[in-house]
Amino acid sequence: MKKIVLFGDSIRMGYDKYVKDALEGAAEVYYPSENSRFGQHALRRLHDWKDAGEWPEDIDLVHWNVGLWDVAEIYGDPPLSSIAHYKDMITRIDRRIRLLFPGAKVVFATTTSVVDEMFEGKRFQRHNRVIEEFNDAAREALAGTDTIINDLYAHSCKCPMEYRSDETHYNTPEGAAYMGGKVITVLCRELGISASEVKLENFRMEDYTADNIGY
Repeated sequence: MKKIVLFGDSIRMGYDKYVKDALEGAAEVYYPSENSRFGQHALRRLHDWKDAGEWPEDIDLVHWNVGLWDVAEIYGDPPLSSIAHYKDMITRIDRRIRLLFPGAKVVFATTTSVVDEMFEGKRFQRHNRVIEEFNDAAREALAGTDTIINDLYAHSCKCPMEYRSDETHYNTPEGAAYMGGKVITVLCRELGISASEVKLENFRMEDYTADNIGY
């Protein structure tokens, strides 16, 4: 049976259980109960999540993302992370993954889109033009590696509005299936496995607390 690690921000937390359910019997799927937040937080915590979750070292594939916290603009300030800092974190996280899971394929998911107009007038902002800049920076940082890019940004731009739960997230059964389905397609292709159907009427997302999920 294949072994997969998922880690990332609240977008990952919206689809992780869907992926796990769909791959039951084909792969063991591991993920932390914590939001990966910023790139620097993910770099600091990855080995802790591995130890706490007793993730095996013979992981076949790691699928990860960070970015939504890095691009956040609060009270009109620039994004919380600079482009240069974000690129450095992407490079270092990629290197850390290969240290902790030396036999694993690595897949990086681009940061997903937001509904720009729903942020108007709020002190906390995210903008797709900034997300696109950070996604380009991530691609540049990973260009010299064999990391596979899963373009969740492009996929999310086509997501029906009714699948979204707010201006940022996809925390509905349909949203989990839409985003998780794209992740599953990449995992199955790269690992040569097949997924099972997940019936949405019976599907339940992980019971994360608001503090776990963050924003």
